[in-house]
Amino acid sequence: MSQRLPTLKARDIIRILKQLGFFEARQKGAHICFKHLDGRFTLVPKHGGEDISRGLLRKILREINVSSDEFSKLL
Repeated sequence: MSQRLPTLKARDIIRILKQLGFFEARQKGAHICFKHLDGRFTLVPKHGGEDISRGLLRKILREINVSSDEFSKLL
């Protein structure tokens, strides 16, 4: 059963991505590109203390092939 995704800070999403084995590949301005050794990648905007919206979080999860349930367990 899919849960409602929370709004999170970029630092929380980055912490979880690193737990999943992603690393910072490059950064341009406030946008950080994360890659995984198996070829998955995503872009996370880090604009000060702003929250990442649920829609953007859902897009990031689709790009890295992680379900919202799996993601919620890592929170």
